[in-house]
Amino acid sequence: MFAVAYFIIGMTVLSVCAIATNGALDAGGAYYMISRALGPEFGGSIGIMFFLANVCGSALYVLGLVEALVDSFGIPLGQKVGTGIHVLPQSYWYELLYGTVLLALCLLVCLVGASIYAKATFLIFLIVAGVLSTVLVSFFATRPFGVPIHINGSKTENGNFTGFSLATLQDNLGGGYGVDYTTGQRMSFSSVFAVMFNGCTGIMAGSNMSGDLKRPSYSIPRGTISAVLFTYLVYNLLAFLMCATCNRILLQKDYGFLRDISIFPPLVTVGIYAATLSAAMSNLIGASRILYALARDDLFGRALVLAKKTSANGNPVMAVILSWLVVQLVLFSGKLNTIAGVVTTFFLLVYATVNLACLALEWASAPNFRPTFRYFTWHTCLLGIAGCCVMMFLISPVSASASLGFLLLLLLALHYLSPSSTWGYISQALIFHQVRKYLLMLDVRKDHVKFWRPQMLLMVQNPRGSARLIDFVNDLKKSGLYVLGHVELQDLDMLPSDPLQSQQDSWLSLVDKLNVKAFVSLTLAPSVRHGVRQLLFTSGLGGMRPNTLVLGFYDDAAPQDGLAQHPAFTNTREEIPLGFPPLRAPAAPKLLSAWEYVGIVADALKMLRNVLLARQLESLDKAQELRRAASPSPAIHVWPVNLLRPDSARYADTCSLFLLQMACVLNMARAWRRARLRLFLCVEAGTMPNAQEEKLRQLLKDLRIQAQIQLVPWDAVTRLHWQTCQGPPGGPAGATEEEEEETMNFPANTTQVSDEYVCAANRLILEQSPAPVVRFLYLPRPPADTSLYPLYLHQLDLLTRGLGPTVLVHGVSAVTSTQL
Repeated sequence: MFAVAYFIIGMTVLSVCAIATNGALDAGGAYYMISRALGPEFGGSIGIMFFLANVCGSALYVLGLVEALVDSFGIPLGQKVGTGIHVLPQSYWYELLYGTVLLALCLLVCLVGASIYAKATFLIFLIVAGVLSTVLVSFFATRPFGVPIHINGSKTENGNFTGFSLATLQDNLGGGYGVDYTTGQRMSFSSVFAVMFNGCTGIMAGSNMSGDLKRPSYSIPRGTISAVLFTYLVYNLLAFLMCATCNRILLQKDYGFLRDISIFPPLVTVGIYAATLSAAMSNLIGASRILYALARDDLFGRALVLAKKTSANGNPVMAVILSWLVVQLVLFSGKLNTIAGVVTTFFLLVYATVNLACLALEWASAPNFRPTFRYFTWHTCLLGIAGCCVMMFLISPVSASASLGFLLLLLLALHYLSPSSTWGYISQALIFHQVRKYLLMLDVRKDHVKFWRPQMLLMVQNPRGSARLIDFVNDLKKSGLYVLGHVELQDLDMLPSDPLQSQQDSWLSLVDKLNVKAFVSLTLAPSVRHGVRQLLFTSGLGGMRPNTLVLGFYDDAAPQDGLAQHPAFTNTREEIPLGFPPLRAPAAPKLLSAWEYVGIVADALKMLRNVLLARQLESLDKAQELRRAASPSPAIHVWPVNLLRPDSARYADTCSLFLLQMACVLNMARAWRRARLRLFLCVEAGTMPNAQEEKLRQLLKDLRIQAQIQLVPWDAVTRLHWQTCQGPPGGPAGATEEEEEETMNFPANTTQVSDEYVCAANRLILEQSPAPVVRFLYLPRPPADTSLYPLYLHQLDLLTRGLGPTVLVHGVSAVTSTQL
């Protein structure tokens, strides 16, 4: 038992010493170490558990002292009047009275302050050391004798002190567990260990006094390790001497047998009283210091405000009084061994968490974790945690489960209710360590189309006009990377410092408030186009880089402040201060020209990034549209054909498949699952629409996309195109995909499409009723001739005018797979 107990304690002490020598310590001991290492949630919950452990421990030692007093001076059971020194009546209420008086004595010492406590404990240490010396001598000096012991009132057995005897030693080596005199239940290894372990928990007394020590980082390691080695040696020496000289009857039935052995019996009694009184005081003052530290950190708000009050010399008198009251309540239980099991469970849980704190600091590999005490590794921390958990459940599975449940409740309560702290969170260091490791393992050379996912870079000029677009793209990302990009048009050479640092917090607060899983990437550049290029080149890390650029549409519509009307802000009583400038006035010049806007799209496609242009997404009230009545159910309209190139209309090129994939991804998002996909198949007279529909249906089946196919005759629309072109239909339609890509960059393609034709295509889209929640349209490549950029943008404007929320999509990635 001592080996197991001191194995656990030894591993914990190494962790305590490591944490204690890694920086300045304040009041609270183990609570302070855990809270500053693991954060307020763990620290606060373990602080309460450690407070309860010390409170119950103090009650345990007081009850032990009462038991010793009654054993020495109590009137024997069955007698009404005492004789000689046996003058103390025995009953539950009398013993509670004795415990209350002794606890009041401890209270008085603790109220005076830590200095008188330190002097009192040093005096007690000298007394106990003297008693121990006489007891050790007595084992050698006392001659063998027998002691008649009354069992069950009538039966008498002899307890013998045999002197050193090999036979006695062999007889005592077995277990031989008896019945607990307080509960009537047979004892076992775990139940005896629960009682015995409380004699080993005093090693944390020094760390509990960390706020009262002059040099805690120096004193705690030396004092604690010395205490562990000294007590382990003494306990084992006493156990061996008793086992080799006293028979089992004497050891089990006579709790005062050391008085009979001692060469000066009264000194043993004094030593027992001094040791238990010292332990009770130690736990009481330890509990008060933990309570004071908890109150000072404001983790529980006003609940512990009273415990903050201190005396003129800094002694937390109200914390001492509150701790005394709780100990007094525990004394009402009256059963020493029952309390012992609870105390041991609490202490083991605290020790496990101390080891966990040290393990987390070691695993996080933070450069600032440089303890001067180096005799520990993560292996010792892990062994300490395992030892604590195993013994905790061996002692009492019910108590261990209840303690863990209580700890979990405290964790959750503090997580949601406690104010944020500036202590630093070890979770952040651990996450960084793990993320770096896994990012290095994420090899872009092993990418496969089966596991493709959209990784979005959304460019935002001002979040006030883009709140709903930010929310929409969050639904499109499908567990992929999502980056909010912003370009600040300034020159760093002309500035005293980086202006983006002050903006970062506003953007991060926006991400938190909108509840989107996004990163923020800000940059300085002389133009928006250069800034977007920078972000496309540099955003992300390793295998997590944006593969899709999302832009708002370039038009003359006045920007609307949708941030103030967003549910994330309208549902809160207090206004969230966000440092974003007001929106551009309608008459003010734009920061971006039409030519530069199309140039950004062209740049992205050259860099093999997919492009999405979102128009009128700020008018999309997602909650209202998707929760409307079942008939008609909300729909997503998909047009996977290049409407600006009717002569090359195909449904199975890379761009069309990417468009289908994005619509399907949106439909898979939880908020959009009620919406139905409607896929529009444009057909002309003279073709075989049924064959085309069947071919498209088979494609959707192979891609596992559920969509309703709707045939749309568009002869009247294409006729306008051929009248403009003055050429027969179907010429380039048989071209290969590579040839098509080349012809799309030919300058004549843009000029061949008339405004009349584009407006007719726009009307064709609008005629498809009922109106959808959002439309997905094919985005053609920009022309190779940059002088045609304004005309290209004009055609896109005509095509999407009045359509409501619309997303123009151009894909360059192969994103669909029919393989298992």
